[in-house]
Amino acid sequence: MIVVRAELGDLARLIKFRTDTAAWLRPRGIDQWSLPFPPEHMTASIIRGEVFLFKETPTSDAAATVTLDREADELLWTPEERVVDALYVHKLTVDRAYSGSGLGARILDWAGDQAAQQGAKWLRLDAWTTNSQLQAYYLGLGFKHVRTVDNPAAGGSGWVAQRPAKFATHERVAFSDRMSS
Repeated sequence: MIVVRAELGDLARLIKFRTDTAAWLRPRGIDQWSLPFPPEHMTASIIRGEVFLFKETPTSDAAATVTLDREADELLWTPEERVVDALYVHKLTVDRAYSGSGLGARILDWAGDQAAQQGAKWLRLDAWTTNSQLQAYYLGLGFKHVRTVDNPAAGGSGWVAQRPAKFATHERVAFSDRMSS
């Protein structure tokens, strides 16, 4: 896999990741991502260079996406936690065709490597409070549950976890500067 920064032209694909995943979760009784995501929020993240696509080749369709930034949600992280240098994982989504391939774990290792390279102490994330399968997945990948925040303003996402930022011990995912077509 290679990783490329998302461009504004990728917005429709990024929204499709979210709607496809919500449709897959719905029959499983999980309402995560059931509300449409404001495209302008994602557009701002793309412009800041925080959204990444994982592809088999520079021209193939994206297999996964993640947003990686330093934006600690004030509803989820305490003031003391927010002053500690960390990178935050948002909107990690793997296309169902790649489900079970280990791609999600590799993306989190890549994100942890990015955090270590940038001098951050932690790689942090949050998950839907009712998605116990996702929470177990993150725990299995070495994240430690910090707390669950019950705040309606958080929109259902209030289970927060972190693991130390660390350099990847396996072959790094290649980063490619994408040429516009």
